[in-house]
Amino acid sequence: MAEQFHFDAIVIGSGITGGWAAKELCERGLQTVLLERGTMVEHIKDYTHANKDPWEFPHRNELTKEEEKIYYVQKRHYSIGEDNKQYYTRDIDQPYKEEQPFDWIRPDVLGGRSLLWGRISLRWSDLAFEANAKEGIGVDWPIRYRDLAPWYDHVERFIGISGTREGISTLPDGIFQPSFEMNCAEVAVKQLMEKKHTSIRIIPTRVANITEPLDGRSACQSRNLCHRGCPFGAYFSSQSSTLPAAVKTGKLTIKTGAVVNRILYDEKKGKASGVEIIDRDTLKTYVYTADVIFLNASTIGTAHILLSSTSPRFRNGMGNDYDIVGRYLMDHHKGLTITADVEGQDGNYYYGRRPTGIFIPRFRNVHKQETDFLRGYDFQGNGYRSRESSDNIGIQLKEAAVEPGKWRIQFYHYGETLPYADNRVTLNDSIKDVFGRPGLTINCSFKENEKSMFKDVGTALPQMMEDAGLKNIRVRGKMSTPGNANHEMGTARMGYDEKTSVVNKWNQLHAVNNLFITDGSCMTSSHCINPSLTYMALTARAVDFAVSEMKKGNI
Repeated sequence: MAEQFHFDAIVIGSGITGGWAAKELCERGLQTVLLERGTMVEHIKDYTHANKDPWEFPHRNELTKEEEKIYYVQKRHYSIGEDNKQYYTRDIDQPYKEEQPFDWIRPDVLGGRSLLWGRISLRWSDLAFEANAKEGIGVDWPIRYRDLAPWYDHVERFIGISGTREGISTLPDGIFQPSFEMNCAEVAVKQLMEKKHTSIRIIPTRVANITEPLDGRSACQSRNLCHRGCPFGAYFSSQSSTLPAAVKTGKLTIKTGAVVNRILYDEKKGKASGVEIIDRDTLKTYVYTADVIFLNASTIGTAHILLSSTSPRFRNGMGNDYDIVGRYLMDHHKGLTITADVEGQDGNYYYGRRPTGIFIPRFRNVHKQETDFLRGYDFQGNGYRSRESSDNIGIQLKEAAVEPGKWRIQFYHYGETLPYADNRVTLNDSIKDVFGRPGLTINCSFKENEKSMFKDVGTALPQMMEDAGLKNIRVRGKMSTPGNANHEMGTARMGYDEKTSVVNKWNQLHAVNNLFITDGSCMTSSHCINPSLTYMALTARAVDFAVSEMKKGNI
């Protein structure tokens, strides 16, 4: 018999949603254990490269050839470097099969993606929540914006979002700290484009970097080194925000190196009884039992655990009676960069390195269907001064290098992907990770709707920029591989009917009422907007419901 430990609640995963689940459960009085597969990263102490200058890295912040063999998937993403590689999964230790190219970019540390995310924090509107029902795509969301609005408030007050109130119906305003200022090029482009095109709005990006101190966290120093871990606690992460709050209650136990093997099911009680883990250091097996479980292992990780959790009741995986678990995998597409010169600003410059830029909300197919594809896309971007090339050498080269070049503007997009049943993950018994667990096969691709949308991205905005008088417009890049936007969703989607979805409107497994899933796997559609703030709101809402049901004796 494996050694057993009992708690009121178990949280699997310590990233953006796992941290939130732990905080909310602990603050409601539940003795909670947080199980994290990865290694410990202690706030401030373990941000070992946070204050290093570029020249202090032996390989100019690039991976070595040997490291590229270890991180052969992670290296496909722009975010990994010599300064933060210790946060990422070693692909040689945890392989998977790609039926079609899929970039599974994933951390392997306490805090998960909360240490590495882009921090863009935007509310979804009913433009997203109603789309499936209106268009007959997938299944209907069982919630609407009004269900999440108070929980968006709850989350934003705690984590701190800098932004501006704009009154845009499809991008609801929230509770904001003062925004980072737009630079002169961004202001100029905003004025030109909004004057020419009434459908376009250009606003400061709403981002989880605080501009005023909050709960012991310091304001952002505009270093733009967030990906190394922030010693000031200026951006939201589990380490800087939710875990300290949970620890403060005295109710939290953190167990790192806990590789979840499966969720256990009590056949007599008809409930999940606990979690079986493998200790990554000793490879010994332990069991943690609890009255309620929150599964927040990330979209693909959560599907992996559900599919591995077989029993006489769930022969194909927990909650998978109707072959829905693992299906409808979605990720945003990206890949194009659109740039243009900004004239008349050469006497201006900027100071610091803001961790954010500007944002253009979705303007395609908003009030009516106007294209040959469904849904739409948005843009993020920034204005900057380029570096002029020089044919000089020696002192002339050095002098030229410190002279700022022309002002330019750049935009890059994120586009929605529809839910497709054949975009899925399945168990692969022929692949084993270093812990002896079966691996996964991932089969996911962008279809005709996404390809048609991507084509429009490369023509619509450049034409608008040209109409507004911008010069030297360039379009570069190609369509990304699924996974590379790092916004994967689906695999255990929310819905009304257990035959077509995995969790209900409270993120509660249809088939197991004491198991909740609130990470990206629960999403029913992908919208084009960064989803992390919505994950957090769903998590807080689900914990509130779960604890209420426990008090009533229903769980």
